Amino acid sequence: ESVRLGVLLSGVGRRSYGPLLLVIGLFSISPATILPGMTTFVAAIILIIALQMAVGLQRPWLPKAMLTLKVPRKPFLAFLDKARPKVERIDGVLLKERLAFLTTPPFVNVIALCVAAAALITFPLSFIPFAPLGPGLAVVVFGLGMIARDGLWLSLGVALTGGAFSLALPLISGLIPG
Repeated sequence: ESVRLGVLLSGVGRRSYGPLLLVIGLFSISPATILPGMTTFVAAIILIIALQMAVGLQRPWLPKAMLTLKVPRKPFLAFLDKARPKVERIDGVLLKERLAFLTTPPFVNVIALCVAAAALITFPLSFIPFAPLGPGLAVVVFGLGMIARDGLWLSLGVALTGGAFSLALPLISGLIPG
């Protein structure tokens, strides 16, 4: 009747980082983050996942309570059946396996540090309306790049993270006395 999240992650293995970053990244740019503290909470989750990816864990560690969450099998399969045609249209047009070496160690570790940087920069940006969209979008792009093994998208994620840092720099420098 249902499938546990832990089983889904185990089945995907190391490749689970991409889908996980994509889902959390999409959540980070969703209207749900308008709730006070939600942006910071999501950034903390992204940071934890990125650091695990950076140290080379085969699959992300999540608390047992999250791993035992059950996804109803029928709606999940129905969602996959509905999403598959849309994903297939995007896959191969916008997303392709390009510069795939960027998705393997040691480059994937550098990408993971960029994801961590995007999460870290979200903390000061969370005080400015809509500013966390930049690093959140970068996380979405990193997730897509990891799923498709598309180094071009990963490079775009690095550029978006750099843009988020340029937005946050004046804010951070204003907080530092001197």
